[in-house]
Amino acid sequence: MNSVELFKRSLKVSPGGVQSPVRAFKSVGGQPIFFKEAKGAHLRSVEGAEFIDFCQSFGPLILGHRDPEVAQAVESMMHKAWTFGACEPYSLELAEYIVDKISHVDSVRFVNSGTEAVMSALRVARAATGRNKILKFEGCYHGHVDSLLVKAGSGLAGEAASDSAGVSAQVASETLIAPLGDSQKVEDIFQSHGSEIAAIIVEPLPANFGLLKQKTEFLHFLRQISSQHGTLLIFDEVISGFRIAFGGMAEALSIDPDLVTYGKVMGGGFPVGCYGGKQEYMSLVAPLGPVYQAGTLSGNPVGMVAGLATLKKVYEQNIIPQLNARTEQLVGAIRDLITEFAIPMKLSCQGSLMWFHNSAKEDPESLADIPSNHSENFYNFFHQCVEEGIYLAPSAYEVGFMSWAHDEKIMVETILRYRKIFQALKGK
Repeated sequence: MNSVELFKRSLKVSPGGVQSPVRAFKSVGGQPIFFKEAKGAHLRSVEGAEFIDFCQSFGPLILGHRDPEVAQAVESMMHKAWTFGACEPYSLELAEYIVDKISHVDSVRFVNSGTEAVMSALRVARAATGRNKILKFEGCYHGHVDSLLVKAGSGLAGEAASDSAGVSAQVASETLIAPLGDSQKVEDIFQSHGSEIAAIIVEPLPANFGLLKQKTEFLHFLRQISSQHGTLLIFDEVISGFRIAFGGMAEALSIDPDLVTYGKVMGGGFPVGCYGGKQEYMSLVAPLGPVYQAGTLSGNPVGMVAGLATLKKVYEQNIIPQLNARTEQLVGAIRDLITEFAIPMKLSCQGSLMWFHNSAKEDPESLADIPSNHSENFYNFFHQCVEEGIYLAPSAYEVGFMSWAHDEKIMVETILRYRKIFQALKGK
């Protein structure tokens, strides 16, 4: 059965035929591809077509699909247990590894997703401060927590309206909004609401609405102003953690957030997330403190051993700086092709993340830097990539990811395929 037939079946039993909205190809047109297997840097569709994968399941697979060492750990665990619902040594070992290696994390609690981690971290911040409001930034996505599914209302920082049906105006009103990189707007909001703000939450490397690289000074400013007002600073490092640097952007920028959320890479391809941070705040979490949070499958042993095997390999083989260098090499070659064929497109990069865009800026920093026709321009490019066997996330606003499995041979093949892609686009 092919992808078209499978999608027709799926439409009958799932909303939009998908288990997560971006998989529906709604923003790029056409019908989604159904994949049946993956290995290393490659995906294979149900039709048998092979693709070089730069989506990498939206970021978790820093080692690539089914890394042999991670697979060995998972297979061994599968013969021991799938879930306990009780204390076990596997989550302990992963927690000890993270706390030992990351200086700004004293304690962690495992959950099953980045959304769950963010939801829990916000609860801790509200309990710690006795305040209700949260300050977030336009273009930063923190999962589908009700209070964070908001955008700026009428263009004024500090006024919020829901981005999703089913989120009440009352819940949305507890979230204040500021443009990314705008220190003055943040100061204005604290002037008006400083005594009400429990936490600032930010992606220190915003990578859910394009790749919006922030100035170091702005992120240090957030640490300073939050401390001044008794507000907690939460770094959402679900994407950047264990990828930009082992300790994420916090380590790269020498900033100590009060709380941090992790996911993606930490699960080695399995649904794992966590929140953690300073002991004074994590001690508020039940059963030690009054902040209740629980999960039947939290600390799932399969995810724990996959995560530990991934993090050990990443850390002990010093993979992150090598992968970052590989990414820069590939990005440089693609940029040369863009110039050669005079394609109206740019390619931003940080660490092992990359993003095609058509902003006037080389590196957009906020939503205001993204042209209104960005999504339209991505349509032909995406489908030409599919035609040449390169799979990107099916959205103009999703970033791409390199993995350790994208070796020299695959990089050479990627560049050859992009040459064909740009030749085809130039001819249209």
